[in-house]
Amino acid sequence: MTSFSDREKSFEKKFAMDEELKFRSEARRNKMLGQWAAEKLGLSGAAVDDYVKAVRKADLLEKGDEDVYRKIRKDLDDKGVRVSDAELRKAMADFLHTALEQIEGEGKSKSS
Repeated sequence: MTSFSDREKSFEKKFAMDEELKFRSEARRNKMLGQWAAEKLGLSGAAVDDYVKAVRKADLLEKGDEDVYRKIRKDLDDKGVRVSDAELRKAMADFLHTALEQIEGEGKSKSS
């Protein structure tokens, strides 16, 4: 019975680590995405930081990425900034990939 219990604990630990990695990656992605969108919106200085905070806050509205997508889509549309849906979705995916690589790289450098 011990091996089943050990395996169960191992799966729980992996799940918790995966969830933390997902959370950290999405938070970092939202920061990069907010900075990207802020540049498109012509923001600078403290306005960029405020915008990034607003994007991060938008991500708390519902599960998934659609809340972030809708916020940025609306902000771009309201300012008349032409960014296609495909370009915005690609930016979201690319920044998530970059964030994940950065976080995994940080973990490897700490263990070296």
